[in-house]
Amino acid sequence: METKKEKGPVCLCPLDGVIDTIGKKWGLLIVNEIGNHGKLRFSELMEELKGISPSTLASTLKELQREELIYKETFREIPPRVEYSLSARGKDLREAIVPLLKWATKKGNYTVHCACSLIRK
Repeated sequence: METKKEKGPVCLCPLDGVIDTIGKKWGLLIVNEIGNHGKLRFSELMEELKGISPSTLASTLKELQREELIYKETFREIPPRVEYSLSARGKDLREAIVPLLKWATKKGNYTVHCACSLIRK
C-alpha cells in the first residue's frame, strides 16, 4: 500500500565521488560530529568518535576536504593548531542526514560511535 506519491526516478550522478566518501563507515559520522560542535581539532574528533583509528580519521578528513564538505584551518602557532569545520556544502549535507540519523536511532539496537548517546529529537 502506497502512502506517498512516487516522484519518479532520482539521478544519483551528482553524487559521483561524494558517495564513495560519505558511504564509508566514518564519513557521515565525522560530518555530523563537526556539525554538532561547529569546529573540532583532530584530537577532539578522536575523543568524540569511539573506535576510529588515527589513520582512518586522517584519510577520511582528507577525502571530506577533497569533496569540499569540510574546511581545514591551520593556525601559525607553536605547536601548530588545526581546526575542522563544515563548508556550506557540508552543512547542507548534515542537514539532509539528520533525519536519517534520527531514523537509525529508532532501531534501538545500534552501536554508538560518538560521544552523544542519542540524537536529540
